[in-house]
Amino acid sequence: MIVHLLRFGFRDETTEEQKAQVLATMRRTASVESVSFSTVGQNLGDASDGLTHAYCVGIEDLAALERYLHDPVHLDGDPRIIPHFAEIAIGPDVADDPDPELREKIMALHEAKLARYPEWARLMDTIPKVRIF
Repeated sequence: MIVHLLRFGFRDETTEEQKAQVLATMRRTASVESVSFSTVGQNLGDASDGLTHAYCVGIEDLAALERYLHDPVHLDGDPRIIPHFAEIAIGPDVADDPDPELREKIMALHEAKLARYPEWARLMDTIPKVRIF
């Protein structure tokens, strides 16, 4: 199982209605076939750093992760979600798979997505602050 965590904060200009729409869109993404479990909502950590919300999904294995990354629901949701992020912390992800190369394999899947969807890469570049753990 691969557990993927995002913590994020909204842009100042994002309205409460837009925040609710973003969270609903994220819940829709988290409900795709390749996701085993999920939660989307408030970040219960220290929100003083601006990371007020979180998205967490459990994904069975690398094959499921690849399906998740390219799922049409996921691809459709990102342009509705990403423009509202002031900052995002990606990870730390965790896994029960003992493969010592798992992190590199996951990163290779992300790099392949960036190469296949350059517009997604450009969209991610619009987030003012991105931290990867």
